[in-house]
Amino acid sequence: MLFRQLYDATSSTYTYLLADEQSGEAVYIDTVFEQIQRDLALLDELGLTLKYVLDTHCHADHVTGAWLMKQKTGCQIVSAEAINASSVDWAVKEGDVIHFGRHTLTVMATPGHTDGCVTYVTEGQRKAFTGDTVLIRGCGRSDFQQGNAATLFHSITDKIFKLPEDCAIYPAHDYNGRTRSSVAEEKQFNARAGGGASENDFVGYMNAMRLPHPKKLDIALPANLRSGEPEDGEFPKAPDWADIRITFSGVPEVDPEWVHQHQPEVTLLDVREEDEVLDEEQRIEPSKIIPLSQLRDRVEEVPKDKPVVCLCRSGRRSSLAVSILKEAGYEKVANIRGGLLLWRERGLN
Repeated sequence: MLFRQLYDATSSTYTYLLADEQSGEAVYIDTVFEQIQRDLALLDELGLTLKYVLDTHCHADHVTGAWLMKQKTGCQIVSAEAINASSVDWAVKEGDVIHFGRHTLTVMATPGHTDGCVTYVTEGQRKAFTGDTVLIRGCGRSDFQQGNAATLFHSITDKIFKLPEDCAIYPAHDYNGRTRSSVAEEKQFNARAGGGASENDFVGYMNAMRLPHPKKLDIALPANLRSGEPEDGEFPKAPDWADIRITFSGVPEVDPEWVHQHQPEVTLLDVREEDEVLDEEQRIEPSKIIPLSQLRDRVEEVPKDKPVVCLCRSGRRSSLAVSILKEAGYEKVANIRGGLLLWRERGLN
């Protein structure tokens, strides 16, 4: 199984990508609305087809990217039946099995943080995606959104702690940079439910907590009950001057064909060294030539009256040129995907 753990620094949220490497079928767990470009780029670069986008619960600290991911990929939205969110294709409950390629995720109802919390467990019970039910050395709060400390205790001890001890636990959040735990570790060391804690111990701890409500609560909850669909139903604003694709490394790119068709409308900036462009056959005209090694000192020579597309041999150096121009205040700037190599491969001149 292909597995990736991604992170949103603003909300301290983990997003998980799981995929079958043979069929290319994939699922995302707990996407974040603002990170959709990143998540789409990863699918594209790995050659995957998204089958499902799943949420572990109705989040209160960020807006899910489920609706937007469905619009972009045609995938199906999966969340707990108890949430009763709109736009959901599959409202799952205890025991449902989600298939992607040769792999599966089994749904385990684990309420207590919210009524609609579920844990997704891989085949063989090797990995458990616990949402906020079990965090690393902690758990989600139980003081709002249908939370109940006693219910949460039993979800943890009667469900998650009954998984194999070497089952890896992957939570929806961590605020201290920790990435994974295990059932054995949490049974022993979890600060709230581990070490033989009783229900009274746990409930007493949880009821004594005094936590401020999440900052995005008033925005996140209603949006997540719509599966992340914006209230106006509109897509987030995207660059409209070109067919921009954002890579997983965060670089805006355009295809060589687009540049070839729109050359009069853009400034082509070639950032190869001077000895690389002596031969006119190795140049694309018209282009502005400023070697990458000189670009920071000569950035004011780059025209501002048109969008700028950057070029080098392979597209690697020119991706840094994009960053340099953005730092200098250029907004309409992108890299040419694949550089001169892909340009020539596509038969452009």
